[in-house]
Amino acid sequence: MAAVAVVEAFSGTDPVAEGLLELIKPAIHQLDLHVHSVRESQVELREHIDNLATELFRINEHQKIALDLDPYVKKLLNARRRVVLVNNILQNAQERLRRLNHNVAKETARRKTMLEASGVFTPRSPSKP
Repeated sequence: MAAVAVVEAFSGTDPVAEGLLELIKPAIHQLDLHVHSVRESQVELREHIDNLATELFRINEHQKIALDLDPYVKKLLNARRRVVLVNNILQNAQERLRRLNHNVAKETARRKTMLEASGVFTPRSPSKP
């Protein structure tokens, strides 16, 4: 959601940049929301896997009949490792998205400055359409 705030800060500048931002902004916002919700669910899943592994160890220790739960615990720990890996990939993707958004905002500001310096573009008041 921070990415959308940066995009919105530079709206109302160059018409080309403004059009580009209007095209990109909904996609960035939607992607940011999805990444955030997936990361939250993965943290929750990781906690559930940890709790389940702990519970399986506890059950295994208290059983009078020796049950071999080690393969299941190993599967859970392997699943947890994969969840952590996917979470790291999502974090990297979100960081790249943030940098891309920052670069778009920086380029928009640069173009606005160039247009204002050349006298082609005059900044308009936020209250006037």
